[in-house]
Amino acid sequence: MVEVTPRKPDWLRVRMPGGERYAWLKGMLRDRALHTVCEEARCPNVGECWGAGTATIMILGDVCTRGCRFCAVQSGHPGGRVDAGEPDRVAAALEAMGLRYVVVTMVDRDDLPDGGAGHVARTLRRIRERCPELLLEALVGDFAGNRRDVETVVREGAPDVFAHNVEVVPSLQRRMRDARCSWERSIDVLRWAREAGARVTKSSLMVGCGERPEEVLEAMAALREAGVDVLTVGQYLQPTPKHAPVMRWVPPHEFDRWREQGLAMGFAYVAAGPLVRSSYRAAEAYLEGMLRAQQPPFDRYGRVHLKVV
Repeated sequence: MVEVTPRKPDWLRVRMPGGERYAWLKGMLRDRALHTVCEEARCPNVGECWGAGTATIMILGDVCTRGCRFCAVQSGHPGGRVDAGEPDRVAAALEAMGLRYVVVTMVDRDDLPDGGAGHVARTLRRIRERCPELLLEALVGDFAGNRRDVETVVREGAPDVFAHNVEVVPSLQRRMRDARCSWERSIDVLRWAREAGARVTKSSLMVGCGERPEEVLEAMAALREAGVDVLTVGQYLQPTPKHAPVMRWVPPHEFDRWREQGLAMGFAYVAAGPLVRSSYRAAEAYLEGMLRAQQPPFDRYGRVHLKVV
């Protein structure tokens, strides 16, 4: 166990963002009035990812109707407003960026009848029209537990990867997540996506929030039982003093062990490390390679069977 001190351990230090590619991407996204979770959630990897020309696009605005204690995205009430031109702007921006794999995520929109599912599906379709070779991951909310909305994203948006994050182990759900979220609902969302025909499902856990090590393994086992293919595990970092404090700096060797144990459970891929985030380049690179394989091993439901590596 590593004592929590105001000074972060050496393994959590990153370079300040900068560089020509970073500046170009920042400017292009600003010009198109687009948001990224990289900035809104204060991701520590923003410099690395933007420098390489990759980003996670956040749609449906930059105001979330939920107020989780770990998240730096602004919380409030958007009042049902939706930017109808956003899908086209996102598609145009991604076409200009020339990427091969992109994550499209969203703020929770409990103020909308469908939680924003239709807008997500439209955005994914517009991207497909302009960037047919681009691989798409949809990282979405729980749509207030409405199965039909989950099915809308899977069937009408047809993402290559359907992602939804459980965020923390079951015992910490009330402490870290908004009261409208729950472990059970998130597990349902992942299972519903699987049953609706999602090619690949993915989720994420944060650690260092006060969980016991054995709880992490129990959570991983439950995710695998729900059919989740890909898992990311990373250190929680307190974005501002008003957010939940870090309870423990988890050393790298514990992440290595979780990765090995996750693969033994049957996950196709586990990205685990102090700076790993839900949208993480190593996991995306693996998924891209698998999805671009000439003959992906589909089961009788049209889903991909992933090979454990």
